[in-house]
Amino acid sequence: MVKMSLDPVQVMSKQVKELKVAPTSNGDSKGSWEEKEEFDQHHLGLTTKPKPVRRRVRKVEGGVFFPKPENAVTIAVSTRVLFRTEIEQKVFEQEGVEEYLRYQIEHENEPFEPGPALPFVKALEAVNNRLRELYPQSEELFDIILVTYNHAHVGIRLINTINHHNLFIERFCMTGGSSPIGYLKAWHTNLYLSADAEKVREALAEGIAAATMFMPEKLTEVSESQLRVAFDGDAVLFSDESEQIFKAHGLDKFFEHERENEDTLLDHGPLKGFLEALGKLQKKFYAKGYRLDCPIRTFLVTARSAASSGIRALKTLRAWGLEIDEALFLAGAPKGPILEKIRPHIFFDDQMFHVEGAAEMGTIAAHVPYGIAQKYIKKKSSAKK
Repeated sequence: MVKMSLDPVQVMSKQVKELKVAPTSNGDSKGSWEEKEEFDQHHLGLTTKPKPVRRRVRKVEGGVFFPKPENAVTIAVSTRVLFRTEIEQKVFEQEGVEEYLRYQIEHENEPFEPGPALPFVKALEAVNNRLRELYPQSEELFDIILVTYNHAHVGIRLINTINHHNLFIERFCMTGGSSPIGYLKAWHTNLYLSADAEKVREALAEGIAAATMFMPEKLTEVSESQLRVAFDGDAVLFSDESEQIFKAHGLDKFFEHERENEDTLLDHGPLKGFLEALGKLQKKFYAKGYRLDCPIRTFLVTARSAASSGIRALKTLRAWGLEIDEALFLAGAPKGPILEKIRPHIFFDDQMFHVEGAAEMGTIAAHVPYGIAQKYIKKKSSAKK
């Protein structure tokens, strides 16, 4: 079994104490940055002054700079999937929130290492660059929001890290330990990626596409110019209706059910809306003659059998007006080797069995905790989906 390096996040709710800046004699906060730095060092007990960071200049050539949330495809990512924060998390767990904040400020000019979501985010930005070239005034772009439980004091290190990795992320949501779910709805979020499985379940319950990301111990190199996203079918793009038949009655009954209902559309699953959003952007490239050279490519990777149960899935996608670029029906074969060839930036599945199998082969995988499969504890078992 592959070892996952991201543990569930520890929420800082009700533990963060406000850090106040002492007022001057006239009642205002101290004006100079030098005085502010001296205050921070004294108040937080810093033993060393943070090293200066070299900032990078980023620019967008014309066109829309910040799209309105209602027009964009909004991707919310947590700090712990965008960057590697295991050391900091250990400080928080073992020494408490005050020492955690002190540690973060002392190291705020030391950038975090890349996490599992960083290649995905870079691919989103590559798509945005192409869209801006073709549609300079369009707001139909990916909009990336960093969502974190952190106190605002940690924001400086996050900004420094974003600049270090040359990421275009200008929208932050630092909740100081509060749940971010309400903010996700306000941002019209199309996809939420987190290391906190409980918050992912909360998001799904509110109708927001969400998944828990994991970092495999080895990584497969992925494209820097084409966003590649792979989806499981049942309980991810589709509902878990057919999965329930399989779990309750076995494979033969499942095949019979699918044959009898092949002209009945499957209901939508939690990530259908995200696939729709990707398809909408793909069509903008098709309209400019880039169907064969589109910088977005989507994959259906399902353990369904093609002849026995695939037709209903394909008819459902067609009726929804969704085009999957590649459909792979594995008839129960392991998904890991296929995903190693696809090299997606992210693969979504509702069963940890398949998430682990993907991670073993170096694929960044995300668990969608939805549907009947969540009632089955064991992770390694033969699966139909």
